[in-house]
Amino acid sequence: MSDPLGKAPIVAPGHTAGSVTDKISSIVFERTPRWWWAAFGASFLLVMMLLHSLTKLLFTGVGIWGINIPVGWGFAIINLVWWIGIGHAGTLISAILLLLRQEWRTSINRFAEAMTLFAVACAGIFPLIHVGRPWLAYWLLPYPNTMELWPQFRSPLIWDVFAISTYATVSALFWYVGLIPDLATLRDRSVQRWKKMLFGAFAMGWRGSAVHWHNYEVAYLMLAALATPLVVSVHSVISFDFAVGQLPGWHATIFPPYFVAGAIFAGFAMVLTLSIPLRRLFRLEDFITLRHIQNMAKVMLATGLIVAYGYMTEIFMAFYSGNQFEEFMILNRIAGPYRLYWWALILTNVLAPQAIWLRKVRTSPALIFLVAMFVNVGMWLERYVIVVTSLSRDFLPSSWGTYSGTYWDWSLFIGTIGLFLALIFLFIRFLPMISIFEMRTILPGAKGNPE
Repeated sequence: MSDPLGKAPIVAPGHTAGSVTDKISSIVFERTPRWWWAAFGASFLLVMMLLHSLTKLLFTGVGIWGINIPVGWGFAIINLVWWIGIGHAGTLISAILLLLRQEWRTSINRFAEAMTLFAVACAGIFPLIHVGRPWLAYWLLPYPNTMELWPQFRSPLIWDVFAISTYATVSALFWYVGLIPDLATLRDRSVQRWKKMLFGAFAMGWRGSAVHWHNYEVAYLMLAALATPLVVSVHSVISFDFAVGQLPGWHATIFPPYFVAGAIFAGFAMVLTLSIPLRRLFRLEDFITLRHIQNMAKVMLATGLIVAYGYMTEIFMAFYSGNQFEEFMILNRIAGPYRLYWWALILTNVLAPQAIWLRKVRTSPALIFLVAMFVNVGMWLERYVIVVTSLSRDFLPSSWGTYSGTYWDWSLFIGTIGLFLALIFLFIRFLPMISIFEMRTILPGAKGNPE
């Protein structure tokens, strides 16, 4: 049976270019709502927890974490992979869907792009502090130096440095270029002189002339073309941290596509987690419609099925290979000391998203939000299982050990969540969370659009 929401308008009927501009810009110019202060205050407290934990780490060392021998990687690498995965939805929504001319991306691309930047900022903290001596982290870069001390380019950890920095740079440029026309709109609508000057400076003299629009479209499409391969390359490089190792459970060629699908899965879950409450709080149901929520849920379901296929492939190949170490690794995940984590990730990543097949769930923002929360937890558990179960049981039983996060591990992780949310709240307060000019292009009659 066809789904009527598939043909629903992207923007609710009755809107004009003026009403779209008024509604979106009013979020920036109106009085700050009380709930925003409460939410930002709670996030700020978590940021203070992050700063306290980082200070303790710098003065004491990584011994405050739960890492040991053989589990030399713990929460730091788990959280790095989790945050980088969350950042993938922004690039996918903005770049790939733009090139595929999917107009439904318009209501959520600006928000998703900002989410990408903030997630990458949180991810970048963990490899920096995991090196043990963060003040020497610049050694990872190939800078000219008298001692001719160069990084080991065969190390995947060096590949991470280049992949993440490239991803962050291109994503920031893509986000900023898309903001320029809207910054000019805010400049022209500002009443206070200091706001006019601030928005005007960042609008870089935008006047909406034909030359400006031509340069904008060329730059935007070029950046979209550059960002598209990054969706595949960045998380593939992250997966090489594991795939080039010899440990059972890591040494697998399926890791690059498996990690990329998981990243998009986690990214769309986070977009849904944030956009569903915000559309209600700011009364944006006319712009972020049920069609958007349903489309994102469908992408989440599709990538979730790919992730489930990856789990089944891992189990099948372990036993099909006849390798006793691989067989033990799978049995240890299913029935070993970390079995609760494995079964929890199967519940959250495989079983919970199947509810999206039901139209009642797919058209209910509250139920989709619940499924997205399951996926957020499940993708973190997946990274925990991959890192910890393989390291804690390697080839030699004499070196086996157990691992669990300490208070400082958890405080760093929760603190980065606070940093992410604080940046999100600042973004939606001071910049348009939906692209004003792009929303105007998809209104009925704009560019011959019949809808």
